[in-house]
Amino acid sequence: MHQVTSSAATLRPAAAAAHALRLSTDHREGPKIRARLGAMKFSLTGHLCVAASTGHWKSQVSCLNICPTRATGRPRKNSSVLKVRCWVAAHHQHNSNAQRFQTIGIGIAKILHAFYQFCRPHTIFGTIIGITSVSLLPVKSLDDFTLTVLWGFLEALAAALCMNIYVVGLNQLFDIEIDKVNKPTLPLASGEFSVATAVLLVVAFLAMSISIGIRSKSAPLMCALLVSFLLGSAYSINAPLLRWKQHAFLAALCIIFVRAVLVQLAFFAHMQQHVLKRPLAPTRSVVFATCFMCCFSSVIALFKDIPDVDGDRYFGIQSMTVRLGQQRVYRLCINILMTAYAAAILVGASSTNLYQKIAIVTGHGLLASTLWQRAQQFDIANKECISPFYMFIWKLFYAEYFLIPFV
Repeated sequence: MHQVTSSAATLRPAAAAAHALRLSTDHREGPKIRARLGAMKFSLTGHLCVAASTGHWKSQVSCLNICPTRATGRPRKNSSVLKVRCWVAAHHQHNSNAQRFQTIGIGIAKILHAFYQFCRPHTIFGTIIGITSVSLLPVKSLDDFTLTVLWGFLEALAAALCMNIYVVGLNQLFDIEIDKVNKPTLPLASGEFSVATAVLLVVAFLAMSISIGIRSKSAPLMCALLVSFLLGSAYSINAPLLRWKQHAFLAALCIIFVRAVLVQLAFFAHMQQHVLKRPLAPTRSVVFATCFMCCFSSVIALFKDIPDVDGDRYFGIQSMTVRLGQQRVYRLCINILMTAYAAAILVGASSTNLYQKIAIVTGHGLLASTLWQRAQQFDIANKECISPFYMFIWKLFYAEYFLIPFV
């Protein structure tokens, strides 16, 4: 027994493990071993274990369970037994795999969350709701809901979302230092995304947006994408004659034109003329949506600079908030919105359709009263209240698109 054990110990790990497995699987070796060792026999469990952490064979035959017994199956007394159990290594390997999968899962979740923040979700939701609402305006009956119409809508939505991500991503690329002051949780400012990663995302989504537009062969959609690309680039890129966000009027003009004019008219024309093949004729709802969203987009353009006043002032961005102060810009925004809601109520009251009149007047009345109540409780001096109020304005922006089809 001692001779066999010593012989096995001198074998190399891989050879010893292979030899043990061969003994346990080849039934012809059994008689030879028993004839050599007399009444003793070996109970061999041929498990081949690999170290989970290094991937190399263990230095000993750690998974070989050699138990010398008598022919009767009872353990031989006063014999040395070599028992190195594999469950220790297997348990270690299982825990290592579980930890590895958990680490990978956490890493993927962090990347997805960073990408979600990179896309600026409140602008994504605004694009989805706005384009969906405007695309429904040319629809006159249930017969218009065909696969062709659905495909045309999805093309426009996908192209617009990709362009939206390009615009907000480009803005973050050129505002890293400013965002470290104003929005330190954004992925570029916090370091979750590298500049190379952001550049790759921006270029990829721009290419996808233009590719979808070209494939659609829709002139209104391509016009919307190209104008959005030009204005979004001019707004953010730090180059001569560009970086329009440094100038209050040009910055507001970019946002108003894209959010109020381009979304309403271009995507309405895409559905009316290109998808439904009807003559392009602006309807009352499109005109109302364009005028109302001009007011709302101007409020968004003004209010978005209120929480960013510290970083804008430090880096020389001459926003309206830097020039006039937070309090004045805030009051101006509230007055513009209340005036727009009052005009919308008058438009609804003049409608000849009773159901439309009730929906428009009641809906805008509720939104206006909600805004007034929140405005009375808002404290411009409390910085923690500014961002939630700005998100509340975006929610009002979303809600308006649910009322526009009733006009």
